[in-house]
Amino acid sequence: MAVAMSSTCPGLYCGKILMANGSIEGECGVCPRGERTNMQKICEKCGETPDLYDWLYLGFMAMLPLVLHWFFIEWYSGKKSSSALFQHITALFECSAAALVTLLVSDPVGGLSIRSCRVQMLSDWYTMLYNPSPDYVTTLHCTQEAVFPLYTIVLIYYAFCLVFMMMLRPLLVKKIACGLGKSDRFKSIYAALYFFPILTVLQAVGGGLLYYAFPYIILVLSLVTLAVYMSASEIQSFKNLVAKKKRLVVLFSHWLLHAYGIISISRLDKLEQDLPLLALVPGPALFYLLTARFTEPNRIISEGGNGH
Repeated sequence: MAVAMSSTCPGLYCGKILMANGSIEGECGVCPRGERTNMQKICEKCGETPDLYDWLYLGFMAMLPLVLHWFFIEWYSGKKSSSALFQHITALFECSAAALVTLLVSDPVGGLSIRSCRVQMLSDWYTMLYNPSPDYVTTLHCTQEAVFPLYTIVLIYYAFCLVFMMMLRPLLVKKIACGLGKSDRFKSIYAALYFFPILTVLQAVGGGLLYYAFPYIILVLSLVTLAVYMSASEIQSFKNLVAKKKRLVVLFSHWLLHAYGIISISRLDKLEQDLPLLALVPGPALFYLLTARFTEPNRIISEGGNGH
């Protein structure tokens, strides 16, 4: 017979066990991986499937290395390099293969579906900060993945991304990056060797904060980067926008990010109310094109000089 004791840690079970001789002994410990405590502080196996918001979070964390790969490939390839497209495709293949393998090795092994524990509060991500001291002397350590597998599956994915990159990208760059100097060919790979540790630390330390904030991060960053790109490319009219196919690709990519952020915020709980929000996706780009000519610096300077 087990009598539950109170505990603030979601990964710690704690109870009193009635022994055969009639004595009562206490037992406290950490739930095994893939389990968490219920309301009675009894360990239960995580048998639920991730909801839409959990998948959107995993998608966001999976997009981060891909977007960074594409940014640094474009940054170091140069305008005349013909290898950028192949490197973009290779980066997409690397991240897709890493995501597929990560799902296959996750519990249940061999399938594309995963089982998970529901995230109930922010403290579920930081069980190491909630080690209780029932007698104010002995500390019970309950560090455990209460949000299984949302915490570790991202780290596993980053590891596979790094492995596939080191297996494929150097060979590809060496073969096709003829338009770049020897010192510039591998700079996008060197950049990845810097940002993967950063992403790992970001997930390890701020995973719980990112879980709740990522929809707003997507919206803000996609709006800022779109405005910066259109300003740097001197896009001030629809004619300038459609002049190059690359500009349309960048625009549609940002629109997808806008839609991703809106869906993540609304969670599509009520389709009839949430789906019309997607009509706002083209709004920032249209607003920029309609107002860009009024904020053109040369025009402001000339009007100031004329006394207007």
